[in-house]
Amino acid sequence: MKSYLPETIFYEEYTITSDQSAMRVTDIHRWLSTRSHWAINIPYEVVATAVQNSFCVGVLKEGRQIGFARLITDYSIFAYLADVYVEQEHRGRGLSKKMMELMMGTPWVKNLRRILLATKDAHTLYEKYGFGTLYYPDRMMEIFKPAHYDMER
Repeated sequence: MKSYLPETIFYEEYTITSDQSAMRVTDIHRWLSTRSHWAINIPYEVVATAVQNSFCVGVLKEGRQIGFARLITDYSIFAYLADVYVEQEHRGRGLSKKMMELMMGTPWVKNLRRILLATKDAHTLYEKYGFGTLYYPDRMMEIFKPAHYDMER
């Protein structure tokens, strides 16, 4: 059962929040489906369901979502960090760090046994929050469908 109080911090002209009701799914979908390298063409309904069923942190400016991160989790043992982004024109201001600080500082997140993620180019950011290479890489397996969303259209 999800049992946490949303947290909101204000940083420069930005609002960074874990309040689920503050997430702007239209903005998140627009970015993921057109700008990400991992979810191009992802359908809106898939993003809406993912946001609804995850622990999310968003960065808002003037009512628009310009950053996002989510944990796919059971809220007790395991989580997978996904869909982390900050729009290009807002990068370099420490916003991804602030999102990670809010997320990783949440008490129940601190108590998780395992948190995984996949990243193409942000290893340095995530290492600051304790992420490293797999402890037992030979025990991990996956099913991966890189063109999955292209096939759904």
